Amino acid sequence: MTRVLLTGGSGFIAAHTLDVLLKRGHSVVTTVRTQEKADKIKADNKSAVDSGKLSFAIVPDIAQEGAFDQAVISEPPFEADLIDPAVIGTTGILKSIKKSAPSVKRVVITSSFAAIVNPSKGNWPGHVYSEEDWNPITQDEAQESPQAGYRASKTFAEKAAWEFLEKEKPNFTIATINPPLVFGPIIHALDSLDNLNTSNQRILAAAQGKWKDEIAATGVHMWVDVRDVAEAHVAAAEKDDAANKRFFTLAGHFSNKEIAQIVKKHFPQFKDLPSDSTPGGDYPEGGLKNYFGFDNKRSIQVLGLKYKTFEESIVDTVKSFQAKGL
Repeated sequence: MTRVLLTGGSGFIAAHTLDVLLKRGHSVVTTVRTQEKADKIKADNKSAVDSGKLSFAIVPDIAQEGAFDQAVISEPPFEADLIDPAVIGTTGILKSIKKSAPSVKRVVITSSFAAIVNPSKGNWPGHVYSEEDWNPITQDEAQESPQAGYRASKTFAEKAAWEFLEKEKPNFTIATINPPLVFGPIIHALDSLDNLNTSNQRILAAAQGKWKDEIAATGVHMWVDVRDVAEAHVAAAEKDDAANKRFFTLAGHFSNKEIAQIVKKHFPQFKDLPSDSTPGGDYPEGGLKNYFGFDNKRSIQVLGLKYKTFEESIVDTVKSFQAKGL
């Protein structure tokens, strides 16, 4: 039996990762910020809690020095994998593992396409993004906008992890998962659809009729389903070949217009849906030949991912919204 520490267990990606871990027979300790969040996860995973397969560690502030010291030793010491969907506190948890949990063998960190993309290149026709690419953002550029700050935080956190591995030479290996926009059904405790993760908000907007007159601009035309991201995390923890590698996990290109078309096809009962002639939400002028490509072969060959289709992802996502009151 493998013991896994899953940080930030109440999050969108983490909830799916927890589901995969438990189905695969792993025993999980998950960190949460409050007892209230722990109780909500318990309610959704009662059998795992009752059988001792799922337990909790309260970590109120992950950015505090030594925040994870107790969490990483909260269970009997034996060979463990570690899934880390957190960004802030990345080096803190790595220090805690090295100091307090020498039995941990693998660490999997949720990074992002934000740590890969070079925004200054724009649509970059002809370029194919892969794990070899790094966002070249600087500290000064990070101050220019909230979006730049977000991309910088993802980039700097991941670089810090790889620098830790190089300088500290711990007993564990690292793998990072780098998804772009993450769509997919919500299974975590969510008090209101108002608190939806950012990527899924555009699907909700389409279903709520907010794109009736104009479809919002797509932004980054790359996506992945959250269930595939969860599978990637667990596979990276389980497979020896994943050690010390980045994984660009994405299913393909998309446009907001395609989201609108899928919602209209499968949920015609919704009001104020855009028509085929509604403006906005298209691919860049000239189509995908004028937009950067991607190489996700490593995630398929090493992690064994079989990516869900865009239509399946959007339909399942909207169905999960309906369960939450849409």
